[in-house]
Amino acid sequence: MSAGPEAAPRRNERPAFALLGDEGLRLCLRRMHLVRRFEEAAEQSYIRGLIHGTMHLSIGQEASAVGAVAALRPDDYILSTHRGHGHCIAKGADPRFMFAEFFGKDTGYCRGRGGSMHIADVAGGNLGANGIVGGGLPIAVGVGLSAKMRRSGQICMVFFGDGASNEGAFHEALNLAAIWKLPVVFVCENNKYGMSMSTARSMPVANVADRAAAYAMPGAVVDGNDLLAVVEAADEACARARRGEGPSLLECKTYRLRGHSKSDRNLYRTKEEIEEWRARDPIPRLRDALVEAGRLGAAEAAAIEASAIAEIEAAVEFARTSPDPDPAQLERDVYA
Repeated sequence: MSAGPEAAPRRNERPAFALLGDEGLRLCLRRMHLVRRFEEAAEQSYIRGLIHGTMHLSIGQEASAVGAVAALRPDDYILSTHRGHGHCIAKGADPRFMFAEFFGKDTGYCRGRGGSMHIADVAGGNLGANGIVGGGLPIAVGVGLSAKMRRSGQICMVFFGDGASNEGAFHEALNLAAIWKLPVVFVCENNKYGMSMSTARSMPVANVADRAAAYAMPGAVVDGNDLLAVVEAADEACARARRGEGPSLLECKTYRLRGHSKSDRNLYRTKEEIEEWRARDPIPRLRDALVEAGRLGAAEAAAIEASAIAEIEAAVEFARTSPDPDPAQLERDVYA
């Protein structure tokens, strides 16, 4: 997002204000509301039996997805994870087609064949989510290599969780991206748990970003619930990649307020821990920061939220009334 004419830096203001401008800041707030309302509606649809299978919700993590993607250009690429609804919406995906995919309808992004964990919007630069932990990391290296060879000036931003940083693919991807100085931004959304395993038990280092030093790339740790901090760190990593200086590792410390998936009984976390993180909710945090800075009025903030609610309600209705796939087309897009 480029800063508009109204975004001239003001005294003692965050750099993100100038980077995004008022219009960009409002768009970020709206997209965070869209992500939250999308996932709440998805959860309710599951409870009502309208959606089958499972899903992995990112409620509480909206700032890391929206803030990181806000630093990209429209023609840049992202690769996502099984917890990727926020990344989709942050990159500009239409909630109608996302819900249609959830509902298994022919109007979905993948014509109802992908479901929650495999939504892709190639035209919008979203090359898809991946159900394999860490599966997007080596793909991002290939995308970054393509961008470098074409000299397109594009970046590939790949999202992954703290659990994926213990996979071999993580180390292989960072190593090769660093050797070839590829325009890849690695974004770890560290929500403290790989399924039910705490990072305190699964990692010998305090931060995933500490591992960047092994690959001679910058590693930054930011408050993943502070959208402005995420935007600033992501913008620096993107600028470095565009200068041809290679990849960066950005770690967003955040928290999922729901379980790992719909089957998670949440027995490994305390209610006190969940409530502590609920008090750090990134959405009111951004809203309050913008109101306090005079960038947004209270009435406009309420209108932004209402607009997001209305869009999600319309998206659910669109999906519910969309046609089912034609059984005669069962083998379409099947290659093996």
